[in-house]
Amino acid sequence: MAFAHDTGHGVPTLATAWTLSPLLLVPLALFAGLYLRGLWRLWRGGHTGRGISRAEAGACGAGLLALTLATVWPFDALGEWSLAAHMAQHMLLLALAPPLLLAARPRAALAAALPPAWSRVLHRCAQAATVAPLRSLAAATLANAAVMWGWHAPAALELALASEAVHWLMHGSFLAAGLWLWTLLWQRLRDDAAGGALAGTVAIVVVMMQMGFLGALLTFSRRALYPFYEARAPELGLGVLADQQLAGLVMWVPSCLPYLAGAIWLLARELDRLRPVR
Repeated sequence: MAFAHDTGHGVPTLATAWTLSPLLLVPLALFAGLYLRGLWRLWRGGHTGRGISRAEAGACGAGLLALTLATVWPFDALGEWSLAAHMAQHMLLLALAPPLLLAARPRAALAAALPPAWSRVLHRCAQAATVAPLRSLAAATLANAAVMWGWHAPAALELALASEAVHWLMHGSFLAAGLWLWTLLWQRLRDDAAGGALAGTVAIVVVMMQMGFLGALLTFSRRALYPFYEARAPELGLGVLADQQLAGLVMWVPSCLPYLAGAIWLLARELDRLRPVR
């Protein structure tokens, strides 16, 4: 069988675990360049922090770093040999990069970077994306659960590792599902409507439960669930069961931290809203 990212150079090391695809590098570089241009326009003249705060700009850098780690170096290449590396890649795309990128207020930066006519087009596109189905927190939560369970079915994962097109479809679906859910969660963080924060918290708990169930399944299974990695994980010095258990722990523990932080923030927001005004 031909595998999607085999390069003929054997097992990758940290020095060689690069995935340099123009299909990925060009959009990343374009977004980073436009964001920096918008930031420069907003902050020039000594107005640092105008429109976008330093913390929000830092969130953009952290989000781009998460995307780079997931898709450029090293997890994409190592994910061909280790389920744990592949899981780390998925969790970066689903749980960490989306909230960081959205916290960076990318629409404000892009609007400042683009010519006025293009900024209006960007605004119209953003408005068109607010149709009722995309505003459904339940649908976004279901989509996150679906990509987690669907793509981690052994047959689906093996198909993605055997086909370049399916491989990128898988990663794109993780990122899209994460952006969808976190967009709605950020709206509830900024919204004073009653019950919005509680609905967001419920969605986060549901997603965390799904991650916990799948993580526990991988961690405590007594047999290898992914035949693809049985001959490959040992090449990295990992037993196949140890690799699978590590993958489960990656999903179970660190991947839940962004959701936990979001839930605490949402609950604090709701409690603050309910506090009597003196």
